[in-house]
Amino acid sequence: MTPEFLARLQAARAAKLPVAVCTRMPDGAQLLAPDDDMPAGLAEAAAAAIEADKTANHDNWFIHPHNPPLRLLIVGAVHAAQAMLPMAQGLGFAITVIDPRRAFATEERLPGVEINREWPDDAMAQLAPDTRTAIVTLTHDPKIDDPALDAALRSPAFYIGALGSRKTHARRLERLGELGHSPESLARIRAPIGLDIKAVTAAEIGLSIVAEIVATRRGAALSKRG
Repeated sequence: MTPEFLARLQAARAAKLPVAVCTRMPDGAQLLAPDDDMPAGLAEAAAAAIEADKTANHDNWFIHPHNPPLRLLIVGAVHAAQAMLPMAQGLGFAITVIDPRRAFATEERLPGVEINREWPDDAMAQLAPDTRTAIVTLTHDPKIDDPALDAALRSPAFYIGALGSRKTHARRLERLGELGHSPESLARIRAPIGLDIKAVTAAEIGLSIVAEIVATRRGAALSKRG
């Protein structure tokens, strides 16, 4: 890898851009996808490797994807959030819990994760959710959840979920619609949140949410709850 190529790769990673290093095995020549011109079929293979987040081979090329880190932004330091932490960490997510209520957002309750005690709109502006980010709101408090969802819907986050009943969510959609979000945009919010596993306890709710995030990331077909 030449210094110039390494500098390009480092710049892409610093900008949190998904790229892939394509190395031609016989002679070590390298291309950076999707920026460089590619031989027939290599661009598609590189895009597939980036999407799958797995190395791949195409003809005599070895493809190594470099994706931004997976992130999970949890709004609300509640019991379900605590249950989600070890599961999401084991799946490779970098987790930030956002909660301005300092009595809830403590290192003792949320070990090993980043804690952001700003109001959600300010926190989202700092964290800049991207296509590798999942966002979950859990507080049941519109003063906290609504600003987070407003920011989430203006981002390319791959998953947005909100805790609450259908009645609660209907009122939430009305408020977000008044902020200018279209029905198509509002349909991005998964609510009631989580896969329908008849979850009752905080641990079961956390499991259902993490499972839905994984299913969404992997492109599984998810139907609306009846």
